[in-house]
Amino acid sequence: MAAKVRKEITATSAVAVGPYSHAVDSDGLVYLSGQTPIDPATGRLVTGDISSQAEQCFKNLFAVLEAGGLSEGNVLKVNVFLVDMSDFEAMNSVYQDKFGQPFPARTTIGVASLPLGARIEIEIIARR
Repeated sequence: MAAKVRKEITATSAVAVGPYSHAVDSDGLVYLSGQTPIDPATGRLVTGDISSQAEQCFKNLFAVLEAGGLSEGNVLKVNVFLVDMSDFEAMNSVYQDKFGQPFPARTTIGVASLPLGARIEIEIIARR
């Protein structure tokens, strides 16, 4: 039997809405699944503006990083998916407060829709 190339990381304070791991660690690279602004206490999307939703996404992502023994300082790459690109500036303001310089590489993509009606989803790649 072949050796496993990915080790699952699960955070009790994040929610998965499908058959996927919160993150997988493979040879020191940690790939976090996209997190939508779901409040793990209620299982529902956070209501409010894009800033509130972005804050919840980062809370969920940083909980997954912590479960894997990592922090925002380990983050190399961030992908942000926005339903409305006019939310870019407000999202960018929240993002800027989450990381120090040098900032991780980032891509922001406009999409038609996201799971559960979310306005934002964020995924991260980190290095152990």
